[in-house]
Parts: sequence; C-alpha cells; structure tokens
Amino acid sequence: MKAVGAFAFGGPEVLRVVDVPEPHAGPGEVRIRVHAAAVNPSDTLIRAGLVPLPGVRPPYIPGQDAAGVVDQIGEGTVTGLRIGDRVMAMVIPIGPRGGAYAEHVVLPESWVTRAPAGTGHVEAATLPMNGLTARMTLDLLDLPPGGTLAVTGAAGTFGGYTVQMAKAEGLRVIADASPADEELVRALGADLVVARGDDVAARIRQAVPEGVDGLADGALIGASVLGAVRDGGGVAALRGTGALGTPERGITFHNVYVPDYGGYHDKLDGLRQMADDGAVTLRVAGVFPPEQAPDAHRLFEAGGVRGRLVIEF
Repeated sequence: MKAVGAFAFGGPEVLRVVDVPEPHAGPGEVRIRVHAAAVNPSDTLIRAGLVPLPGVRPPYIPGQDAAGVVDQIGEGTVTGLRIGDRVMAMVIPIGPRGGAYAEHVVLPESWVTRAPAGTGHVEAATLPMNGLTARMTLDLLDLPPGGTLAVTGAAGTFGGYTVQMAKAEGLRVIADASPADEELVRALGADLVVARGDDVAARIRQAVPEGVDGLADGALIGASVLGAVRDGGGVAALRGTGALGTPERGITFHNVYVPDYGGYHDKLDGLRQMADDGAVTLRVAGVFPPEQAPDAHRLFEAGGVRGRLVIEF
C-alpha cells in the first residue's frame, strides 16, 4: 500500500511516498481505508527525529489523525461499526505499524468512531487529535460553569477547539490574537480578545484583575503566562510542565499528554457529537496529495497556518 514516510530523520525533504505491506485487522480491531490525514506538530517532531521510536524500523510513518471508511473488521470484534462506515480516529505513530500517513491503518475498535455528519474526509481528519487535546485540557482544568479560562494560541487548531468547547460548557473565555486573527477568534466565541505575545499575561491580568481560573497554553509560552492565573488556579501545558518552572501561589500544573486518551471512545465520539451540533468548527487550511507531503510540512513549519493542512489519499 502507499504511505508517506522517511528512511532517515531530517527536514521535510526526507518525506517520500513509499510502498509498505498492507495491514490486516485482527481480533478486536478494525481497518480504515484512509482518505485523509491531518498534519500536526508531532508529525514534524517524528520526522525530525525528536520523538523516541523504540524498536521502530524505517520507513518512519507520521500521522495522528485519520479519516476514511471502515473496510475490514477483525474476526470476533464486537463493534457498532460496519463495513463502509465513514469514520475518524486518533493514531499513535510510535509503534511498528506507523501513523496515519498511509492508505490503511489498523486500530482497536475503541479508537475509532463515526465521522461527523455532513463532513468530508478532509474535514473530519482535522478533529480527532486536536479535539481530544482540547477535551483533555478542559477535563484536567475542571473549571465549573461560569469560571474564567484564558487560551493562548487561540487562532490555532487546538486553541480554536478549546475556545469553542469551553464556551459550549458555559465558561468565560479570554483569548489572545494578532490583529489579523482577532475577527476569527471572536467568531470562535471568545468573550474577550487581547493582543498576543510573550507579555500576554499582563494584558489578561489587566482585563481580569483577579486572575483567570485556568489557562490553556496553546502558544507554548511557558512560565511567563503564570501571572495571568489567580492563586490556586490551574495551567494546562501541551509540551510538559517543565517549561512552567516551579509551582507557586498554589497554582496546579497539568501535563496534557493526549495519547492517554487513546481508546476513550466516549471522548472521541463526544467530539463527533459536538461537530454534529455545530459547537466546534472544522477548519481546513490546505489539501495536498501524498507526493507533496514535504510541501505541507514546510508550510506548517513556516507558521501562521489557521486550520489544519491535510494529506489526501
């Protein structure tokens, strides 16, 4: 089958179309004929050799988001899915089977759910990993309805989902944006928008003098965001809590490690329901054939992409 992978770590140029053995579903598993796979930050880290891949032999196949059609169900698998169902899934690309940049992926049935109604494969591929990251962020912060959440990187895919999901759950949202992104972030539902930047904490604190109850650091700003958070509040970090320094003022640090939500079918299907209800917006920034995967990675790493770039098989 066709896949996009790398035989050595490096820049986008190491990605190429490769031919790898077709996987088959075993007991408890389903196979997806992948039609779309989104490009995520972790994909670039895997390609660059910055993520440990113990026991994995090349080609290294990135990809954490897959959307397509169920085309095989393993013997004895108990599932509500049927052959031909349109589905989406989060994929963990650090195992021997690789990631979602391939024509087929095989996953435990609990990792797969139906795609949102009325969406194409490309749109559905933007939701699983980033949506689950937003879901996990809100679950860890565990703010009560009416609580105040700050979101940095609000114009990005994770940030946008976090803003929309927080509003759906009755939170007040303070979000950052550049002048070019302010209209977008307001449209996502933010109650108040402040200018982005490393000193964003001061602007959030000016808007909310008592400090916010929780903060989702989608922009990966680190320790300087702590000034925005009230004593006893919480901060959710996407790349580990080490960059936040030492906890102070009773602030709790939460490490958002989305693979921990792998197989949580209720969480994944909850995203589908939110998309069906119009509570989250699926944003596609560009579509590339497998042969142009290096171009997709270059564009992503250049920054400023709003929505997800998607590789279409």
